[in-house]
Amino acid sequence: MPSTPGDQPMPSRRSLRLAQQAREEAEQLAREASRESESAPVSADAAGDQPLPDREPEQPARPAASNRDAVPAPRQPDDGPSMIPTNKGGDRADLRAAGRAHRRATIAAEPPREKRSRKGAWGCLIALVVILALLAGGAYAVRAPIAQLIAAVQGPEDFTEEEAATGTDTMVMIHAGDSGSDIAATLVDEGVVKGYTAFYKLLLAVQPEPVFQPGAYQLKTRMTAESALDRLLDPASKLDQTVVIPEGTAADVVLESIAEGTDIPLADLQAAAADPASFGLPAEATTLEGFLFPATYTFSPGTSAQDALKTMVDRQFTALDSAGVAPEKRWTTIVLASLIQREAGLRDDYYKVSRVFLNRLNPELWESGLLQSDATVAYGTGNTHLVTTTDAERNDAGNLYNTYAHPGLPIGPISNPGDLAIDAALHPADGPWLFFVTWNLDTGETIFSSTVQDHDAAVVKWQDWMRENR
Repeated sequence: MPSTPGDQPMPSRRSLRLAQQAREEAEQLAREASRESESAPVSADAAGDQPLPDREPEQPARPAASNRDAVPAPRQPDDGPSMIPTNKGGDRADLRAAGRAHRRATIAAEPPREKRSRKGAWGCLIALVVILALLAGGAYAVRAPIAQLIAAVQGPEDFTEEEAATGTDTMVMIHAGDSGSDIAATLVDEGVVKGYTAFYKLLLAVQPEPVFQPGAYQLKTRMTAESALDRLLDPASKLDQTVVIPEGTAADVVLESIAEGTDIPLADLQAAAADPASFGLPAEATTLEGFLFPATYTFSPGTSAQDALKTMVDRQFTALDSAGVAPEKRWTTIVLASLIQREAGLRDDYYKVSRVFLNRLNPELWESGLLQSDATVAYGTGNTHLVTTTDAERNDAGNLYNTYAHPGLPIGPISNPGDLAIDAALHPADGPWLFFVTWNLDTGETIFSSTVQDHDAAVVKWQDWMRENR
Protein backbone atom coordinates (compact mmCIF):
# COMPACT_ATOMS: atom_id res chain seq x y z
CA MET A 1 0.00 0.00 0.00
CA PRO A 2 1.75 3.27 1.06
CA SER A 3 4.97 3.43 -0.83
CA THR A 4 8.30 2.25 0.40
CA PRO A 5 10.81 4.93 1.41
CA GLY A 6 13.66 5.91 -0.87
CA ASP A 7 13.85 6.53 -4.55
CA GLN A 8 14.81 3.07 -5.71
CA PRO A 9 12.32 0.23 -6.32
CA MET A 10 12.61 -2.71 -3.94
CA PRO A 11 13.13 -6.14 -5.52
CA SER A 12 10.34 -8.68 -5.82
CA ARG A 13 10.01 -11.58 -3.36
CA ARG A 14 11.45 -13.98 -5.86
CA SER A 15 14.41 -11.63 -6.56
CA LEU A 16 15.16 -11.40 -2.83
CA ARG A 17 15.21 -15.16 -2.46
CA LEU A 18 17.34 -15.63 -5.57
CA ALA A 19 19.70 -12.83 -4.54
CA GLN A 20 20.24 -14.41 -1.13
CA GLN A 21 20.92 -17.83 -2.63
CA ALA A 22 23.16 -16.50 -5.40
CA ARG A 23 25.06 -14.38 -2.86
CA GLU A 24 25.74 -17.41 -0.65
CA GLU A 25 26.97 -19.44 -3.61
CA ALA A 26 29.16 -16.60 -4.86
CA GLU A 27 30.71 -16.17 -1.41
CA GLN A 28 31.45 -19.90 -1.27
CA LEU A 29 33.09 -19.76 -4.72
CA ALA A 30 35.16 -16.77 -3.61
CA ARG A 31 36.37 -18.61 -0.50
CA GLU A 32 37.36 -21.66 -2.53
CA ALA A 33 39.16 -19.52 -5.10
CA SER A 34 40.99 -17.69 -2.33
CA ARG A 35 42.21 -20.94 -0.80
CA GLU A 36 43.39 -22.16 -4.19
CA SER A 37 45.25 -18.94 -4.89
CA GLU A 38 47.07 -19.09 -1.55
CA SER A 39 48.30 -22.62 -2.17
CA ALA A 40 49.17 -22.23 -5.88
CA PRO A 41 52.89 -21.76 -6.77
CA VAL A 42 53.79 -18.53 -8.53
CA SER A 43 56.77 -18.11 -10.81
CA ALA A 44 58.51 -14.82 -10.08
CA ASP A 45 60.10 -14.72 -13.51
CA ALA A 46 56.81 -15.30 -15.27
CA ALA A 47 54.78 -13.05 -13.02
CA GLY A 48 57.06 -10.05 -13.11
CA ASP A 49 56.91 -7.29 -10.54
CA GLN A 50 53.36 -6.07 -11.29
CA PRO A 51 50.27 -7.24 -9.39
CA LEU A 52 48.08 -9.68 -11.24
CA PRO A 53 44.85 -8.12 -12.47
CA ASP A 54 41.50 -9.12 -11.02
CA ARG A 55 40.03 -11.96 -13.01
CA GLU A 56 36.46 -11.59 -14.23
CA PRO A 57 34.41 -14.80 -14.51
CA GLU A 58 33.20 -15.47 -18.02
CA GLN A 59 29.50 -14.71 -18.44
CA PRO A 60 27.38 -16.72 -20.88
CA ALA A 61 25.33 -14.96 -23.49
CA ARG A 62 21.74 -14.84 -22.33
CA PRO A 63 19.18 -15.74 -24.99
CA ALA A 64 17.01 -12.92 -26.23
CA ALA A 65 13.54 -12.71 -24.73
CA SER A 66 12.00 -12.88 -28.17
CA ASN A 67 13.77 -16.15 -29.03
CA ARG A 68 11.07 -18.80 -29.35
CA ASP A 69 13.54 -21.62 -29.88
CA ALA A 70 15.70 -23.44 -27.35
CA VAL A 71 16.33 -21.91 -23.92
CA PRO A 72 19.84 -22.82 -22.69
CA ALA A 73 20.51 -22.96 -18.97
CA PRO A 74 23.40 -20.65 -17.94
CA ARG A 75 26.59 -22.04 -16.51
CA GLN A 76 27.19 -19.32 -13.94
CA PRO A 77 25.59 -18.97 -10.51
CA ASP A 78 24.66 -15.33 -10.96
CA ASP A 79 21.99 -14.26 -13.40
CA GLY A 80 22.88 -10.68 -14.12
CA PRO A 81 23.27 -7.45 -12.18
CA SER A 82 19.86 -7.69 -10.55
CA MET A 83 20.82 -10.95 -8.81
CA ILE A 84 23.78 -9.63 -6.80
CA PRO A 85 23.54 -6.35 -4.82
CA THR A 86 25.94 -3.80 -6.22
CA ASN A 87 27.09 -2.73 -2.76
CA LYS A 88 28.88 -6.06 -2.34
CA GLY A 89 31.59 -4.94 -4.74
CA GLY A 90 31.66 -8.29 -6.55
CA ASP A 91 32.73 -11.76 -5.45
CA ARG A 92 36.09 -12.24 -7.12
CA ALA A 93 39.34 -13.91 -6.00
CA ASP A 94 41.59 -10.93 -5.41
CA LEU A 95 45.07 -12.19 -6.41
CA ARG A 96 47.98 -9.90 -5.67
CA ALA A 97 51.72 -10.41 -6.28
CA ALA A 98 52.93 -7.26 -4.53
CA GLY A 99 56.27 -7.70 -2.72
CA ARG A 100 57.81 -10.24 -5.07
CA ALA A 101 60.54 -7.88 -6.17
CA HIS A 102 61.47 -7.28 -2.55
CA ARG A 103 61.66 -11.00 -1.87
CA ARG A 104 63.91 -11.57 -4.88
CA ALA A 105 66.21 -8.78 -3.77
CA THR A 106 66.43 -10.25 -0.28
CA ILE A 107 67.27 -13.71 -1.60
CA ALA A 108 69.95 -12.33 -3.90
CA ALA A 109 71.63 -10.52 -1.00
CA GLU A 110 71.94 -13.65 1.15
CA PRO A 111 75.24 -15.59 1.13
CA PRO A 112 75.25 -18.97 -0.62
CA ARG A 113 73.74 -21.67 1.54
CA GLU A 114 75.33 -25.02 2.17
CA LYS A 115 73.60 -27.99 0.59
CA ARG A 116 71.55 -29.97 3.02
CA SER A 117 72.06 -33.68 3.12
CA ARG A 118 69.48 -35.83 1.35
CA LYS A 119 69.02 -37.70 4.60
CA GLY A 120 67.77 -34.54 6.28
CA ALA A 121 65.49 -33.76 3.38
CA TRP A 122 63.98 -37.22 3.48
CA GLY A 123 63.39 -36.83 7.21
CA CYS A 124 61.51 -33.57 6.69
CA LEU A 125 59.46 -35.14 3.94
CA ILE A 126 58.47 -38.10 6.09
CA ALA A 127 57.53 -35.81 8.96
CA LEU A 128 55.42 -33.68 6.63
CA VAL A 129 53.61 -36.75 5.28
CA VAL A 130 52.84 -37.92 8.82
CA ILE A 131 51.46 -34.50 9.79
CA LEU A 132 49.29 -34.32 6.68
CA ALA A 133 47.98 -37.83 7.35
CA LEU A 134 47.04 -36.88 10.89
CA LEU A 135 45.28 -33.74 9.68
CA ALA A 136 43.43 -35.66 6.99
CA GLY A 137 42.37 -38.30 9.47
CA GLY A 138 41.10 -35.67 11.87
CA ALA A 139 39.18 -33.89 9.13
CA TYR A 140 37.58 -37.17 8.04
CA ALA A 141 36.63 -37.98 11.63
CA VAL A 142 34.75 -34.71 12.11
CA ARG A 143 33.31 -34.52 8.61
CA ALA A 144 30.10 -36.38 9.44
CA PRO A 145 29.32 -34.42 12.65
CA ILE A 146 29.91 -31.13 10.81
CA ALA A 147 27.65 -32.21 7.95
CA GLN A 148 24.97 -33.20 10.45
CA LEU A 149 25.26 -29.84 12.19
CA ILE A 150 24.95 -27.95 8.90
CA ALA A 151 21.92 -30.03 7.89
CA ALA A 152 20.30 -29.42 11.27
CA VAL A 153 20.75 -25.66 10.96
CA GLN A 154 19.96 -25.20 7.28
CA GLY A 155 17.44 -28.00 6.82
CA PRO A 156 17.29 -30.30 3.78
CA GLU A 157 17.45 -28.67 0.36
CA ASP A 158 15.61 -31.46 -1.42
CA PHE A 159 12.48 -33.52 -0.96
CA THR A 160 13.05 -37.08 0.21
CA GLU A 161 11.83 -40.07 -1.77
CA GLU A 162 9.09 -40.55 0.82
CA GLU A 163 7.92 -36.93 0.44
CA ALA A 164 8.08 -37.21 -3.35
CA ALA A 165 5.69 -40.17 -3.21
CA THR A 166 2.96 -37.81 -1.96
CA GLY A 167 3.24 -35.35 -4.86
CA THR A 168 0.36 -34.47 -7.13
CA ASP A 169 0.18 -33.64 -10.84
CA THR A 170 0.95 -30.06 -11.84
CA MET A 171 1.95 -28.16 -14.95
CA VAL A 172 4.77 -25.64 -15.20
CA MET A 173 5.41 -23.11 -17.94
CA ILE A 174 8.93 -22.39 -19.25
CA HIS A 175 9.21 -19.17 -21.23
CA ALA A 176 11.57 -18.15 -24.00
CA GLY A 177 14.55 -16.40 -22.43
CA ASP A 178 14.23 -18.19 -19.06
CA SER A 179 17.64 -18.88 -17.56
CA GLY A 180 18.50 -21.82 -15.36
CA SER A 181 17.98 -19.68 -12.28
CA ASP A 182 14.56 -18.59 -13.59
CA ILE A 183 13.55 -22.21 -14.06
CA ALA A 184 14.80 -23.17 -10.60
CA ALA A 185 12.84 -20.32 -9.03
CA THR A 186 9.69 -21.29 -10.95
CA LEU A 187 9.94 -24.88 -9.74
CA VAL A 188 10.28 -23.68 -6.15
CA ASP A 189 7.33 -21.31 -6.48
CA GLU A 190 5.14 -24.07 -7.92
CA GLY A 191 6.11 -26.52 -5.17
CA VAL A 192 7.84 -28.90 -7.60
CA VAL A 193 11.22 -28.84 -5.81
CA LYS A 194 11.97 -27.95 -2.23
CA GLY A 195 14.97 -25.65 -2.65
CA TYR A 196 16.51 -23.48 -5.33
CA THR A 197 20.11 -24.52 -4.60
CA ALA A 198 19.65 -28.29 -4.91
CA PHE A 199 18.12 -28.02 -8.38
CA TYR A 200 20.42 -25.27 -9.63
CA LYS A 201 23.64 -27.02 -8.55
CA LEU A 202 22.46 -30.18 -10.27
CA LEU A 203 21.67 -28.17 -13.40
CA LEU A 204 25.17 -26.66 -13.47
CA ALA A 205 26.76 -30.10 -13.18
CA VAL A 206 24.98 -31.53 -16.22
CA GLN A 207 27.14 -32.11 -19.29
CA PRO A 208 26.43 -31.32 -22.03
CA GLU A 209 24.57 -28.18 -21.08
CA PRO A 210 20.82 -28.95 -21.01
CA VAL A 211 18.47 -27.21 -23.41
CA PHE A 212 14.83 -26.54 -22.55
CA GLN A 213 12.11 -25.82 -25.06
CA PRO A 214 9.56 -23.10 -24.14
CA GLY A 215 6.13 -24.42 -23.30
CA ALA A 216 4.12 -26.30 -20.69
CA TYR A 217 5.52 -29.36 -18.90
CA GLN A 218 3.69 -32.08 -16.98
CA LEU A 219 5.41 -32.48 -13.59
CA LYS A 220 4.49 -33.32 -10.01
CA THR A 221 4.72 -31.41 -6.78
CA ARG A 222 7.30 -32.49 -4.16
CA MET A 223 9.79 -33.97 -6.64
CA THR A 224 13.46 -34.52 -5.92
CA ALA A 225 15.72 -32.16 -7.86
CA GLU A 226 17.09 -35.04 -9.92
CA SER A 227 13.63 -36.34 -10.82
CA ALA A 228 12.42 -32.84 -11.77
CA LEU A 229 15.39 -32.29 -14.07
CA ASP A 230 14.97 -35.72 -15.69
CA ARG A 231 11.31 -34.97 -16.31
CA LEU A 232 12.06 -31.56 -17.86
CA LEU A 233 14.59 -33.15 -20.21
CA ASP A 234 12.15 -35.89 -21.23
CA PRO A 235 10.43 -34.82 -24.50
CA ALA A 236 7.33 -36.75 -23.43
CA SER A 237 6.82 -34.31 -20.54
CA LYS A 238 6.30 -31.33 -22.85
CA LEU A 239 2.62 -30.79 -23.57
CA ASP A 240 1.70 -29.79 -27.11
CA GLN A 241 -0.67 -26.86 -27.63
CA THR A 242 -0.92 -26.30 -23.85
CA VAL A 243 -0.61 -23.00 -21.98
CA VAL A 244 -0.47 -22.33 -18.23
CA ILE A 245 -1.60 -18.82 -17.19
CA PRO A 246 -1.05 -18.01 -13.48
CA GLU A 247 -3.34 -15.59 -11.61
CA GLY A 248 -2.22 -11.98 -11.88
CA THR A 249 -0.46 -12.39 -15.23
CA ALA A 250 -0.60 -9.27 -17.41
CA ALA A 251 -2.22 -9.50 -20.85
CA ASP A 252 1.00 -8.98 -22.83
CA VAL A 253 2.63 -11.91 -20.99
CA VAL A 254 -0.47 -14.04 -21.61
CA LEU A 255 -0.09 -13.49 -25.36
CA GLU A 256 3.58 -14.46 -25.21
CA SER A 257 2.74 -17.61 -23.25
CA ILE A 258 0.14 -18.66 -25.84
CA ALA A 259 2.67 -18.21 -28.63
CA GLU A 260 5.26 -20.26 -26.71
CA GLY A 261 2.93 -23.14 -25.93
CA THR A 262 1.10 -23.37 -29.25
CA ASP A 263 1.69 -22.93 -32.96
CA ILE A 264 -0.15 -19.58 -32.99
CA PRO A 265 2.18 -16.71 -34.01
CA LEU A 266 2.54 -13.89 -31.50
CA ALA A 267 1.86 -11.30 -34.21
CA ASP A 268 -1.54 -12.93 -34.90
CA LEU A 269 -2.40 -12.85 -31.19
CA GLN A 270 -1.44 -9.20 -30.86
CA ALA A 271 -3.49 -8.29 -33.92
CA ALA A 272 -6.57 -10.09 -32.59
CA ALA A 273 -6.18 -8.54 -29.13
CA ALA A 274 -6.09 -5.05 -30.66
CA ASP A 275 -9.86 -5.27 -31.23
CA PRO A 276 -11.31 -5.89 -27.74
CA ALA A 277 -14.84 -4.99 -28.85
CA SER A 278 -14.95 -8.15 -31.01
CA PHE A 279 -14.87 -10.27 -27.82
CA GLY A 280 -17.95 -8.71 -26.25
CA LEU A 281 -16.06 -6.82 -23.53
CA PRO A 282 -17.63 -3.93 -21.60
CA ALA A 283 -17.64 -0.61 -23.45
CA GLU A 284 -14.98 0.81 -21.08
CA ALA A 285 -12.42 -1.81 -22.10
CA THR A 286 -9.67 -0.66 -24.44
CA THR A 287 -7.61 -3.87 -24.11
CA LEU A 288 -8.19 -7.48 -23.11
CA GLU A 289 -6.52 -6.84 -19.74
CA GLY A 290 -8.51 -8.42 -16.91
CA PHE A 291 -10.66 -10.64 -19.14
CA LEU A 292 -8.20 -13.43 -19.97
CA PHE A 293 -9.04 -15.92 -17.26
CA PRO A 294 -5.93 -17.50 -15.66
CA ALA A 295 -6.04 -21.29 -16.09
CA THR A 296 -4.47 -24.14 -18.04
CA TYR A 297 -5.62 -24.37 -21.66
CA THR A 298 -5.04 -27.03 -24.32
CA PHE A 299 -5.89 -25.93 -27.84
CA SER A 300 -6.45 -28.06 -30.90
CA PRO A 301 -3.82 -27.77 -33.65
CA GLY A 302 -4.74 -25.02 -36.06
CA THR A 303 -6.72 -22.97 -33.54
CA SER A 304 -6.77 -19.32 -34.64
CA ALA A 305 -5.61 -16.45 -32.48
CA GLN A 306 -9.14 -15.06 -32.31
CA ASP A 307 -10.56 -18.39 -31.14
CA ALA A 308 -7.85 -18.93 -28.54
CA LEU A 309 -8.39 -15.51 -26.98
CA LYS A 310 -12.17 -15.88 -27.14
CA THR A 311 -11.86 -19.14 -25.19
CA MET A 312 -10.10 -17.25 -22.38
CA VAL A 313 -12.51 -14.31 -22.43
CA ASP A 314 -15.55 -16.61 -22.36
CA ARG A 315 -13.98 -18.46 -19.44
CA GLN A 316 -13.71 -15.16 -17.54
CA PHE A 317 -17.35 -14.36 -18.31
CA THR A 318 -18.27 -17.80 -16.92
CA ALA A 319 -16.33 -17.05 -13.73
CA LEU A 320 -18.12 -13.71 -13.32
CA ASP A 321 -21.52 -15.25 -13.97
CA SER A 322 -20.84 -18.04 -11.46
CA ALA A 323 -19.90 -15.41 -8.86
CA GLY A 324 -23.21 -13.64 -9.41
CA VAL A 325 -21.81 -10.58 -11.19
CA ALA A 326 -24.35 -8.88 -13.44
CA PRO A 327 -23.10 -7.92 -16.93
CA GLU A 328 -23.30 -4.20 -16.09
CA LYS A 329 -21.05 -4.80 -13.04
CA ARG A 330 -18.37 -6.77 -14.87
CA TRP A 331 -16.08 -3.79 -15.46
CA THR A 332 -15.83 -2.42 -11.90
CA THR A 333 -15.62 -5.93 -10.46
CA ILE A 334 -12.73 -6.90 -12.72
CA VAL A 335 -10.87 -3.63 -12.10
CA LEU A 336 -11.04 -4.08 -8.32
CA ALA A 337 -10.30 -7.82 -8.51
CA SER A 338 -7.23 -7.21 -10.68
CA LEU A 339 -5.91 -4.78 -8.08
CA ILE A 340 -6.55 -7.24 -5.23
CA GLN A 341 -4.85 -10.00 -7.23
CA ARG A 342 -1.64 -7.98 -7.54
CA GLU A 343 -1.55 -6.59 -4.00
CA ALA A 344 -2.66 -9.53 -1.83
CA GLY A 345 -0.43 -12.40 -0.74
CA LEU A 346 -1.95 -15.01 1.55
CA ARG A 347 -5.41 -16.36 0.79
CA ASP A 348 -7.19 -14.81 3.78
CA ASP A 349 -5.55 -11.45 3.06
CA TYR A 350 -7.41 -11.10 -0.25
CA TYR A 351 -10.61 -10.22 1.62
CA LYS A 352 -8.83 -7.76 3.94
CA VAL A 353 -7.06 -6.05 1.03
CA SER A 354 -10.44 -5.71 -0.67
CA ARG A 355 -11.81 -4.02 2.44
CA VAL A 356 -8.89 -1.56 2.61
CA PHE A 357 -9.51 -0.39 -0.95
CA LEU A 358 -13.26 -0.12 -0.44
CA ASN A 359 -12.69 1.85 2.78
CA ARG A 360 -10.46 4.24 0.87
CA LEU A 361 -13.18 4.70 -1.72
CA ASN A 362 -15.49 5.81 1.11
CA PRO A 363 -15.13 9.61 1.55
CA GLU A 364 -16.30 9.34 5.16
CA LEU A 365 -13.32 7.16 5.99
CA TRP A 366 -10.73 8.44 3.50
CA GLU A 367 -11.33 11.97 2.29
CA SER A 368 -8.81 12.04 -0.57
CA GLY A 369 -10.13 8.92 -2.28
CA LEU A 370 -6.57 8.01 -3.27
CA LEU A 371 -5.99 4.25 -3.21
CA GLN A 372 -2.20 4.77 -3.24
CA SER A 373 -1.44 1.36 -4.72
CA ASP A 374 2.09 0.85 -5.95
CA ALA A 375 0.92 -1.99 -8.19
CA THR A 376 -1.20 0.41 -10.25
CA VAL A 377 1.68 2.86 -10.61
CA ALA A 378 4.04 0.09 -11.69
CA TYR A 379 1.53 -1.14 -14.26
CA GLY A 380 1.33 2.34 -15.76
CA THR A 381 5.12 2.42 -16.16
CA GLY A 382 5.11 -0.92 -17.96
CA ASN A 383 6.61 -2.84 -15.03
CA THR A 384 3.75 -5.31 -14.79
CA HIS A 385 5.85 -7.73 -12.74
CA LEU A 386 6.53 -5.28 -9.89
CA VAL A 387 4.49 -3.95 -6.97
CA THR A 388 7.04 -1.36 -5.85
CA THR A 389 7.79 2.10 -7.22
CA THR A 390 10.08 5.10 -6.81
CA ASP A 391 9.24 8.54 -5.43
CA ALA A 392 9.42 9.99 -8.94
CA GLU A 393 7.00 7.41 -10.32
CA ARG A 394 4.51 8.02 -7.51
CA ASN A 395 4.69 11.77 -8.18
CA ASP A 396 4.07 11.38 -11.93
CA ALA A 397 0.49 12.56 -12.54
CA GLY A 398 0.96 11.84 -16.25
CA ASN A 399 0.64 8.14 -15.44
CA LEU A 400 -3.13 7.64 -15.62
CA TYR A 401 -2.83 4.46 -13.54
CA ASN A 402 -1.17 6.42 -10.72
CA THR A 403 -3.54 6.06 -7.78
CA TYR A 404 -1.30 8.34 -5.73
CA ALA A 405 -2.28 11.19 -8.05
CA HIS A 406 -5.73 10.17 -9.32
CA PRO A 407 -8.54 9.26 -6.89
CA GLY A 408 -10.81 6.26 -7.25
CA LEU A 409 -10.21 2.96 -8.98
CA PRO A 410 -7.55 2.89 -11.72
CA ILE A 411 -8.70 3.57 -15.26
CA GLY A 412 -8.58 -0.13 -16.10
CA PRO A 413 -7.57 -3.59 -14.86
CA ILE A 414 -3.88 -4.14 -14.06
CA SER A 415 -3.84 -7.96 -14.29
CA ASN A 416 -6.00 -10.96 -15.05
CA PRO A 417 -7.63 -12.06 -11.76
CA GLY A 418 -8.81 -15.51 -10.79
CA ASP A 419 -11.79 -16.81 -8.82
CA LEU A 420 -10.36 -15.92 -5.39
CA ALA A 421 -9.74 -12.26 -6.24
CA ILE A 422 -13.18 -11.95 -7.83
CA ASP A 423 -14.81 -13.42 -4.73
CA ALA A 424 -12.82 -11.06 -2.50
CA ALA A 425 -13.95 -8.07 -4.55
CA LEU A 426 -17.57 -9.12 -4.00
CA HIS A 427 -17.26 -10.22 -0.36
CA PRO A 428 -14.69 -8.08 1.46
CA ALA A 429 -13.89 -8.77 5.11
CA ASP A 430 -15.41 -6.52 7.77
CA GLY A 431 -12.90 -4.14 9.31
CA PRO A 432 -11.79 -0.51 9.70
CA TRP A 433 -8.42 -0.97 7.98
CA LEU A 434 -7.02 1.79 5.80
CA PHE A 435 -3.43 0.55 5.47
CA PHE A 436 -1.53 -2.67 4.97
CA VAL A 437 2.10 -3.63 4.53
CA THR A 438 3.60 -7.03 3.81
CA TRP A 439 6.37 -7.07 6.39
CA ASN A 440 7.80 -10.55 5.68
CA LEU A 441 8.45 -11.05 1.98
CA ASP A 442 9.28 -14.74 2.45
CA THR A 443 6.06 -15.77 4.17
CA GLY A 444 3.78 -13.04 2.81
CA GLU A 445 2.68 -12.04 6.33
CA THR A 446 0.85 -8.70 6.17
CA ILE A 447 -0.08 -6.18 8.86
CA PHE A 448 -3.38 -4.32 8.47
CA SER A 449 -3.84 -0.99 10.31
CA SER A 450 -6.55 1.61 10.77
CA THR A 451 -4.34 4.47 12.02
CA VAL A 452 -1.24 6.17 10.67
CA GLN A 453 0.64 5.46 13.91
CA ASP A 454 0.00 1.71 13.72
CA HIS A 455 0.90 1.67 10.05
CA ASP A 456 4.16 3.54 10.68
CA ALA A 457 5.08 0.90 13.26
CA ALA A 458 4.32 -1.83 10.73
CA VAL A 459 6.53 -0.11 8.15
CA VAL A 460 9.39 -0.05 10.69
CA LYS A 461 8.93 -3.80 11.16
CA TRP A 462 9.12 -4.30 7.40
CA GLN A 463 12.26 -2.13 7.19
CA ASP A 464 13.88 -4.15 9.98
CA TRP A 465 13.09 -7.36 8.10
CA MET A 466 14.60 -5.92 4.93
CA ARG A 467 17.83 -4.97 6.71
CA GLU A 468 18.14 -8.42 8.27
CA ASN A 469 17.43 -10.20 4.98
CA ARG A 470 19.19 -7.90 2.56
